[in-house]
Amino acid sequence: MRLPHSEHASRPWRIHEITADFRIEDVWALPTPGDAGDFPLLIEQFAAGDGAPGESSRATRVLFAIRWKLGELFGWDREESGAGARVPTLRDRLPADLRDGPSGPKLSTVGFKPLYLTEDEFAAEIANETMHGVLHLGWVSDGDGWRGQMAILVKPNGLMGNAYMAAIKPFRYLIVYPQMLQRIEREWPAARERQRRQQEPVS
Repeated sequence: MRLPHSEHASRPWRIHEITADFRIEDVWALPTPGDAGDFPLLIEQFAAGDGAPGESSRATRVLFAIRWKLGELFGWDREESGAGARVPTLRDRLPADLRDGPSGPKLSTVGFKPLYLTEDEFAAEIANETMHGVLHLGWVSDGDGWRGQMAILVKPNGLMGNAYMAAIKPFRYLIVYPQMLQRIEREWPAARERQRRQQEPVS
């Protein structure tokens, strides 16, 4: 379910400390009902591709293949356009406790680099010729239990970046996000069951 931007902005996430010059592009409630300690399981799913952007369906994979091909043709994804080259990596902005702590797993989605991992937050960044973006995952209490929440933060690269973000918006809302959320919802119960079995004492 899509959420208002305030659902991300109003929470005391550590990501706010390093993204004051980024805008909130999307916020989603993830269909991952669970317990307070289930956040590591969500991160495992994203790291494995079970729900990560670009891993959801044939239609989504085709869209991403087209995107990577366009990036190759126009030079959007050259190494010199990435984080640490065209733009400084956000790791340079991290407070000492986050910089010295775990960065989290590498995502299966091409281009994303982990920034930090806490007990209820994970952030990864991506940069190219069109924008500098952040994927943020959090674990929140919604009154009935716990669930994941995802936010996408972006800093477009000038007019080209704004035009690019506007051009891909319909595809994100009509194909990418719905397919991704459906896959997460389908895979989550089985992932929790596997975790429960692994935690059972051996008799």
